[in-house]
Amino acid sequence: MGTPEQDPEQSRPDGFRRVAELLAAQRHAHAPVFLDVAARTAQEAADALGIAVGQIAKSVVFRRKIDDVAVLVVTSGDRRVDERKVAAIVGAVGRADAEFVKAKTGFTIGGVSPVGHSQAPVTLIDRELFRFDEIWAAAGHPNGVFKLSPDELVALTVAPVHDVVQVTVA
Repeated sequence: MGTPEQDPEQSRPDGFRRVAELLAAQRHAHAPVFLDVAARTAQEAADALGIAVGQIAKSVVFRRKIDDVAVLVVTSGDRRVDERKVAAIVGAVGRADAEFVKAKTGFTIGGVSPVGHSQAPVTLIDRELFRFDEIWAAAGHPNGVFKLSPDELVALTVAPVHDVVQVTVA
């Protein structure tokens, strides 16, 4: 199990440093931490942090078909995004491959942060994140994460909140 460690060093990867600088500039209360293990999935991140998988603010990137713009959906790690719901809000979308994600966001899959993108994506936040007081998001690298609340996520991204996940059967 990985443990988070604070690291202000400039030796960290570019994406992590970019997110750290943005959070500092926004006076975000929690600096990102660099885990000693990669957390490429919501479950890996939750395990490394010792939290529920739903507390992971998972970033899912789609390719908007009409203009090739990245569409970022930030949802709870225990939910699956419903592409039809996303398309109803932003227009038809398709899957984004690793090359598209890196080119449009500046981050590799597994480390896509909700902030600090190289090109501003269309961003949607799923309402399921509001089940939690504390959530954790990727900080620009598979080993990087930062703590925040759902309200802070909305403030940092200036993104609307929607219902964009598949219906779960209890």
